[in-house]
Amino acid sequence: MIDEISAASSSGEQAGSGASPALPLLALHRVAKVYPVAGTRLSRRLIGGAKPWRYALQPTDLMLRSSESVGLVGESGSGKTTLARISAGLIPPDQGRLVWDGQPLEDLDRASRRRWRAQVQYVFQDPRAALNPRHRIRRSLAGTLRGLTRLNPDGRRLRIDQVINQVGLGQDLLERFPHQLSGGQAQRVAIARALLGQPRLLILDEPVSALDVSLQAQVLNLLAELRKALDLTLLFISHDLAVVERLCERIVVLRDGGIVEQGPRDTVLKAPRNRYTRRLLASVPRLPETTLSSLDRLTRR
Repeated sequence: MIDEISAASSSGEQAGSGASPALPLLALHRVAKVYPVAGTRLSRRLIGGAKPWRYALQPTDLMLRSSESVGLVGESGSGKTTLARISAGLIPPDQGRLVWDGQPLEDLDRASRRRWRAQVQYVFQDPRAALNPRHRIRRSLAGTLRGLTRLNPDGRRLRIDQVINQVGLGQDLLERFPHQLSGGQAQRVAIARALLGQPRLLILDEPVSALDVSLQAQVLNLLAELRKALDLTLLFISHDLAVVERLCERIVVLRDGGIVEQGPRDTVLKAPRNRYTRRLLASVPRLPETTLSSLDRLTRR
């Protein structure tokens, strides 16, 4: 079926690739995802009785270079989360393939695939969703670490203490339950959880959308610092171009499951070529520069 879908679609063309000839850390080649939809009796008759389908993600090419920060933007339903979850191996594509550091994923043996899963980590929009509400934070992080590494209990404790310190939280927080955390603390714990296996790629799905402006600035500054200190590659998913502008070097714009524009941040934001990108930019509320400067000073304290 997927071959027919490929032949039927011509919307997989990419605009402004900005790709580097260097070997990418992660490459998606003609990756697509489709879902069946409930159709009326008339619609089924018109298409010969077959179950109707729709693209969640059209055949798409995307490359992430080592140590870069890429923003994936678009309205709700544009395919951002589908692309992100395929990139993290959380859902399989219906077409295309993923290549990690020069190796197709389908060619990896069991041990190599386990290492890959530790190197690609996902931070969800709801940070508490990844934590067991009945377990203290240390126990939840220890359970994650057992699945990623072969550290003994003392090694796990030291690693947990290290990542909690890296995200700017105190050791006392490890003895709390998820419901005892503020929104900003919960998001930092989610980031710490993603760092446990020493990943090379972090995929962040709307990680600051539920936070107020001052906490957003703090988390974005933390991600920028972690990226530099740990040599991380970031794929940052958001509907908010103003947030992406603060963190990302390259921007990829999705609409209806396909990439309509991509390129360096300043090129996309200052001289967008696609009408949809221009509409997204026009919808972004802009804070005064004095307010942004105040926020920066606040987050440095």
